[in-house]
Amino acid sequence: MCGIAGCIGRAEEGVRAEDIRRMAQTLEHRGPDEEGVYAAGNVGLGIRRLSIIDLATGSQPIHNEDRTVWVVCNGEIYNFSEIRKDLESRGHRLYTHSDTEVIVHLYEDMGSDCVRRLRGMFAFALYDEKRKSLLLARDRLGKKPVYYALHAGRLYFGSEIKAILAASPQLAEVNPEAILQFVYFGYVPDPHSAFRDIRKLPPGHLMEYRNGEATVRQYWDIPPYGTNDPGSDDACLEELEVRLAEAVRIRLMSDVPLGALLSGGVDSSIMVALMARNGSAPVKTFSIGFGNADFNEAAYARLVAERFSSSHYELIANPDIVETLLTLSREMEEPFADSSIIPTYHVSRVAREHVTVALSGDGGDELFAGYDRYIVNWNRRHYDLLPSWAGAAYRNRLYHRLPSKVKGRKFAWNVTLQSRDRYLDGISFLPALDRERQLFSDDFVRTAQRGTNPFLQFQRYYDEAPASDPLSRLLYLDSKTYLPADILTKVDRMSMANSLEVRCPFLDHEFVEWVAGLPPKYKFRGGVRKYILKKLATRLGIPPELLTRRKQGFSLPLVHWMRNGLRDQLQVLLEPRTLQRGYFKPAAVRGVMDEHINGGRDHSGVLWLLLVFELWHRNFLESNSYAGPSVIPEPREALAAGRQRYS
Repeated sequence: MCGIAGCIGRAEEGVRAEDIRRMAQTLEHRGPDEEGVYAAGNVGLGIRRLSIIDLATGSQPIHNEDRTVWVVCNGEIYNFSEIRKDLESRGHRLYTHSDTEVIVHLYEDMGSDCVRRLRGMFAFALYDEKRKSLLLARDRLGKKPVYYALHAGRLYFGSEIKAILAASPQLAEVNPEAILQFVYFGYVPDPHSAFRDIRKLPPGHLMEYRNGEATVRQYWDIPPYGTNDPGSDDACLEELEVRLAEAVRIRLMSDVPLGALLSGGVDSSIMVALMARNGSAPVKTFSIGFGNADFNEAAYARLVAERFSSSHYELIANPDIVETLLTLSREMEEPFADSSIIPTYHVSRVAREHVTVALSGDGGDELFAGYDRYIVNWNRRHYDLLPSWAGAAYRNRLYHRLPSKVKGRKFAWNVTLQSRDRYLDGISFLPALDRERQLFSDDFVRTAQRGTNPFLQFQRYYDEAPASDPLSRLLYLDSKTYLPADILTKVDRMSMANSLEVRCPFLDHEFVEWVAGLPPKYKFRGGVRKYILKKLATRLGIPPELLTRRKQGFSLPLVHWMRNGLRDQLQVLLEPRTLQRGYFKPAAVRGVMDEHINGGRDHSGVLWLLLVFELWHRNFLESNSYAGPSVIPEPREALAAGRQRYS
């Protein structure tokens, strides 16, 4: 795993190696082993490398035979050995044994379509000296990030935003539309970022930059859902086991120690069971728990470790939550409200003491309908019979007149919506344009109303999903939004903060394509989530206690922390420094805090969102001299310079 960065400018201007090196140095945590820079004319590529494959000769940037094609890559290409053999049979001469080198030679043969041959997780930048073009590409599911910005005649890119800001600090201008998306969902979805002129390359996309023009196009998408019925549970189970076992097996290649992050859930437990088949030595497994029994999964992880005789490392954490939050808010370059960053950070830290690579079970929920919210949406389907006019009347005329303490007020809002929008309302924190606008300042609401409705992109994913049934549409929606922008962002940032590479077998794109083709009955049946996956777990010998318990995930005792350890920290929400930013109404914020602290209602999720938002301003923007906005900025075109088109 690595961190990449660089830029390409106008033909007549030079790029200095020291500038590229400065960009790359901001990513040292992603690649502590070595640094590499290519700078020639108006182009520079930089990398910080975490050595995993070919420790001796795999240094980057890597070039082709005549040094006219150069590449830096963050990630792993799992099928590189077979690609290498094919390339050599066609006359290519490779000078390393690394997976990255196959990219430059594939590009020579296939151009930008080379990405279609790659099986793995990756974000790479490739410069073609003959064409004077730069190619950026991101893997199909979005496991590895890449940001870019067109500014003052240059294209900047990096694995993290801080690399771009190191070269062009004037780009640290907050994007109001992204902030609106954050308060809705707790994260900023692709292709936006928290900064006006910095964007994320979406998963399954590539960008070609040539002659000052950037062209972004999609090269992969999840195929149609429900098109391949194996015919029976037994037939489905057989193929599921074979395909998932292969996805695990190819992710065990490594020249450094490897293990697994074991949460005690179904997905990671299946993964450990399949890993245990592939070697004579015990699998190294790592788990984390908390002192509060309601939020401690360590016992379940221990059961799995005992069942498969893994070499198990367990941390029962009672972290200094204030100090941890301050530290992590400096790592997250965008406001990010998923509180499970804390256990993810700590389990990555424990794992890194023993291994450099760890497999995780991420992706299983989006593939096999594992979230409780799918059940909630299903159970509320009968509300679709409510007349639309009655729902509109309640939401537009009555809701905002009811006191906030009236029980059932928000529930009634939710059930008067139709299925798609009911789901979106259910996964949103603070819909500032409608249900929660009383919390926000009038200036913020007016600015938000002039921008794009955050639900629009999500509605489009649902409506245009390659699926006919509601459940598959939701799985597609979450795979395009929540999975890359929340789950995979969290895992990438927290693991890389500890220089740990994490691999996700469930997100092997060939496996994803097969699972998408399964009809919904194999994923959700009779109210059982992950139906066929749980059958596989039983077949592999996963302890039955894990299969019947309530889904927990990396949950945290937020409600307790907000009333105890974080109670004093919450006061920063009412400091003048916070309020002058102009986002929220002071009285409304105080009301939410008082109601939560006094035990009236659990507002821990909302308060956490508000707290991490303010700490992001202070500990990332201001502490790095990237001044945040003192007033609400007006929305405008996201790219101030350069041309960009999508195809």
